[in-house]
Amino acid sequence: MTAGKIRTVWHAIRAKARALREIYEGLYVTPYRSQIYRAYLQERDLFLLSSFSDLLGAPNPVLFYTLELYPELIEQFHEWHVRMGMPQAPEGGFRCC
Repeated sequence: MTAGKIRTVWHAIRAKARALREIYEGLYVTPYRSQIYRAYLQERDLFLLSSFSDLLGAPNPVLFYTLELYPELIEQFHEWHVRMGMPQAPEGGFRCC
């Protein structure tokens, strides 16, 4: 086989694989996408609650380990406390609103 035929065969195989992946996602992933996203939000909210529990007045046993994550999580903190039903951020040394 020449190099041109090999490329053509590989392009055809890749196109069929893409089509199969789209069919798979359409049948198995798409109907559950909202449920998957809702579960992701619940897990993220639980993680943020455990990370910022000292701001809410509960002792945080893993504060030393989550301290390095604060700069990354502080951007998500505002969205989290609004979604949790707190219009203002809890008192804890910093303000996001």
